[in-house]
Amino acid sequence: MITVAIAEDHQALIDGIKSYLEYEEDISIIGHANDGEGLLKIVRLKQPKVVVCDIRMPKMDGIVATTHIKKEFPHIKVLAFTMYDQAEAIRQMLDAGATGYILKNSPLKIVLEAIRALADNKTYYDAKLNIEQVSKNSSKSILSRREKEILALIAQRNTSQQIADLLFISKSTIDTHRKNMIQKLNLKGANELLGYAIDRKYVF
Repeated sequence: MITVAIAEDHQALIDGIKSYLEYEEDISIIGHANDGEGLLKIVRLKQPKVVVCDIRMPKMDGIVATTHIKKEFPHIKVLAFTMYDQAEAIRQMLDAGATGYILKNSPLKIVLEAIRALADNKTYYDAKLNIEQVSKNSSKSILSRREKEILALIAQRNTSQQIADLLFISKSTIDTHRKNMIQKLNLKGANELLGYAIDRKYVF
């Protein structure tokens, strides 16, 4: 049985996916959440085989949630289900540990195909995406995976202490990452870093 958890901030979309999948004998929806924190609670409690996860969600976005899931439960497969088709959004989710990425305007049969592929330890990417090009360019990013993760949290206006608490590391480590990012991005200080994070979130 393929156990599935869904995280999506639009309940109607969750209901649509559940209705489509409920008659599939090999799939069981064991939980759903409208934000990243709720998703983590479900994953820690029920440990589904596959997580279907939006990127933009309240409280904790899909990139950060995926990072936590893969760190705690490497065997759980994460399928990104999002409206974002920009290369950097894809790259951030893949870097976080997702092995599938599909767009919300895809037919629901694609969601089903993707879930089954990930459960079978395969990857699955929407046909509309140029995954090969994304992978080819991934090494060119000047920010590390951890720095991108922190930048996403900065974009949500978290303080250094709040980010440290979310990532289970020290505030001084966050402050060091902030300084390094300011230097790498040739910015003038914390305010410019915040502006950069907000302007470029998911698409930088």
